[in-house]
Amino acid sequence: MSTTATVFTVIAAVLAGYSGASLFARSKYTVEPLVQYGVPESWWNRMAAAKVAGAIGLLVGFAVPAIGIAAGIGLVLYFIGAVITTLRAKDYAHVVFPVIYSAPMAVALALTV
Repeated sequence: MSTTATVFTVIAAVLAGYSGASLFARSKYTVEPLVQYGVPESWWNRMAAAKVAGAIGLLVGFAVPAIGIAAGIGLVLYFIGAVITTLRAKDYAHVVFPVIYSAPMAVALALTV
């Protein structure tokens, strides 16, 4: 794995882990949009767990590349879903946030595969 791929993978893992942790902690800036978009609160813990598991998977990918690739694909798909949810809610000003989270994952995935 190249240095660039390693850097983007670590950045992606940190962003996904932070996003999951902030959702577990019910940070105001994280949950307010979810409420606004109509995402049921019963989904929040599973969504947070998916992000944290993806972050861990990206890091495990340094030892087992197939796991890192699977985690990268899962996280990119997760954040594409977040972009779609934001667009469906017509909250165009906040579309940039899931894009910011997914961009390093997509780059790391592209550099790894």
